[in-house]
Amino acid sequence: MSRPLSGIRVLDLTRVLSGPYCTMLMADMGAEIIKIEQPGNGDDSRSFPPFERGISAYYANLNRNKKSVALDLKDEQAKKVLRDLIKVSDVIVENFKPGTMDKLGFSYDEVKAINPQIVYASISGFGQTGPYKKLPGYDVIAQAMSGMMSVTGWPDSAPTRTGTAIGDILAGLNCCIGILAALQGRVSHRHGDRIDVALVDCSVSAMETINEIYMVENRMPQRIGNRYEFIYPYDSFQASDGWVVIAVGNDALWKRFCEVTGHDDWFAIEKYKLNKDRVQAHEELQKLVTAWTREHKVKEIISLLQSNSVPCAPINTVADVVEDEHIAKAREMICEIDHPVDGKMKITGCPIKFTESAQFNYSKAPTLGKDTKDVLANLLKMSSDQIDHFE
Repeated sequence: MSRPLSGIRVLDLTRVLSGPYCTMLMADMGAEIIKIEQPGNGDDSRSFPPFERGISAYYANLNRNKKSVALDLKDEQAKKVLRDLIKVSDVIVENFKPGTMDKLGFSYDEVKAINPQIVYASISGFGQTGPYKKLPGYDVIAQAMSGMMSVTGWPDSAPTRTGTAIGDILAGLNCCIGILAALQGRVSHRHGDRIDVALVDCSVSAMETINEIYMVENRMPQRIGNRYEFIYPYDSFQASDGWVVIAVGNDALWKRFCEVTGHDDWFAIEKYKLNKDRVQAHEELQKLVTAWTREHKVKEIISLLQSNSVPCAPINTVADVVEDEHIAKAREMICEIDHPVDGKMKITGCPIKFTESAQFNYSKAPTLGKDTKDVLANLLKMSSDQIDHFE
């Protein structure tokens, strides 16, 4: 069986995280990814920790299943090679500062003139249009400007960045979705498209109902810790030996939760029966539930609630996740692949699973320029003398 994107060729001019995450997903799904890197240093993330046997695991995880072609795009012969690659590719993805591709001679109009079928995707901090378009954009800037940091943390804490680079990841996801939509659209309208994805836009979109609180109620959303604004109990609670989350998502679950914890008296209290009222009474309910959880160990709470279909979970460490029999093993979210130079290494697997397509078979990330000669010789049919220029 082939994989869903088999036969799709992508020119990947991205680096660090947002773009490489997008093309990593496409590579996992079977697309041929030709990563264009600057000779000498390559993708900036090749120098990012952690390192395993001299290779950046940051780079190796995000760039598995890809080919590396080293081209200096300020060199005219390298530009000609890229133009020839554009002719035989389906997608080009870049995450330079807006205007950079234009200066290099690869604006959307110039690329479309070479290949009208091309899907041209750009990821940037603030997008290709608007008064902020020339400002540099990083994940933390997206989290700050989208309002995300203003609602992350505790009431008495400073605005807080999420533990992962969620702005970059959201941009990578949305770019991938846009590319897939454009490829499908190409089937009917017979031409490519331009995709413009901004880190800030993606983070604003992810704020969803939090934005509505302000726009509908004219109330400024605040930092509320692990509590959810719209449901309660839906929070983290301290056990005798750690922490758990409990997610009582509706009134029927509240009744069941009260029964299995031996607190029918809570259910009998009128102001706790409906979710909208529990949300209003969240402070006193937090104290009541915590008084119960503190009497039990994490495993005891999880066992009791899960066996009675009350949503809950331990707050795992990364070590817990890497060893988890469901997440790491059954769902194959922690996988072992060949190390780029020697031996094996572990990576985070692809979260998208297919039933009727080939299973994932991850190949190692390329060393810098590893595939330059092969791509130039076999895809572009260049002579040895021509290839020598790039070595």
